[in-house]
Amino acid sequence: MNITYNNKTYVIPKPFDQCFFGSEPTKEMTVVNPYSDGMQSAKLPAFAVAIYDTIKGAEMTEDYTLMQKGLTWFQKNFTNAYYELLD
Repeated sequence: MNITYNNKTYVIPKPFDQCFFGSEPTKEMTVVNPYSDGMQSAKLPAFAVAIYDTIKGAEMTEDYTLMQKGLTWFQKNFTNAYYELLD
């Protein structure tokens, strides 16, 4: 699955293409790093928030293969947000 956001096309790999991106997958949302006391945040499109949420869920369920796949996608596609939210 491909999604265009800010004139760039993002390739959403399996299994993340099964995530629910909402009715407006490019709508911007703010995500706050829960370990930063509200000091670190990033604006992301809804489709990236869905992948972020999947990463955090995979971490909680100890599905480290899925978690790493999501982290790698974030490092490549939303590098600054990766460092603010996931590093």
